[in-house]
Amino acid sequence: MTFSAPAQKLAAYASLSATEVGVMGALSEGRLQSYSRGRDIVLQGQSLKTMFIIVEGWAMRYKTLADGRRQILSFLVAGDVCDPYCFLLHKADHSIGTITDVTTVTVDRGTMEDIVLAHPGLAKAMWVNALVTASIQREWCVSIGQRTAFERLSHLFCEMYSRLEVVGLAQEGRCAFPVNQYDLADATGMTAVHVNRVLQELRNRGLIQLQRPDLFIPDLIRLQTVALFDPLYLHPKPRESDAREAMHEQ
Repeated sequence: MTFSAPAQKLAAYASLSATEVGVMGALSEGRLQSYSRGRDIVLQGQSLKTMFIIVEGWAMRYKTLADGRRQILSFLVAGDVCDPYCFLLHKADHSIGTITDVTTVTVDRGTMEDIVLAHPGLAKAMWVNALVTASIQREWCVSIGQRTAFERLSHLFCEMYSRLEVVGLAQEGRCAFPVNQYDLADATGMTAVHVNRVLQELRNRGLIQLQRPDLFIPDLIRLQTVALFDPLYLHPKPRESDAREAMHEQ
């Protein structure tokens, strides 16, 4: 069975039936829309009448202050839902912009509501996806508030590798990472100059090889160790063996 990126992402959060995988596959081939690099998909204050799911490319959530200062809130990759709360909230409280050329599939609010009502596996996966989105946001707050600059960037590389691995876009330490140093600075609460220094340290210690848009992590376990990275906040679906062990413990 061939999984689209959105189906593969949701299947990481809940067990999907063959029918539910097919529904997501059909959605992924539906109303496709392309955005060039540096464009906005959603603007802060915009009415949320549709759901955007990224099929290909990288995007970012961000907020801009009145004087132009910007904070990047998270990065979005294939399989990510741009606005997981669109069922409950009617206006966007942040903007979503593209980092690379991006392809999205657009789903009307009513259509998605009908789908989740008809398919409980998808409904559960969508809710877990929204909760994981909030969990990632909490982890980013910890990074900016408590982690050192070195730990922030190391942790971000570990997170993005893990998220890309879920949708089959990372393997053997290699994945795309098209984010420039200015965007990294706005995501981590650092200056671009400081980001450059930390990247050089990561390279000199043999922890990463970064030549945009490609990232290579020679020893993922080593990078996770120095980053104090615990993937618990990404809430991967328990393996069947883990589930059986949990049942035996009850």
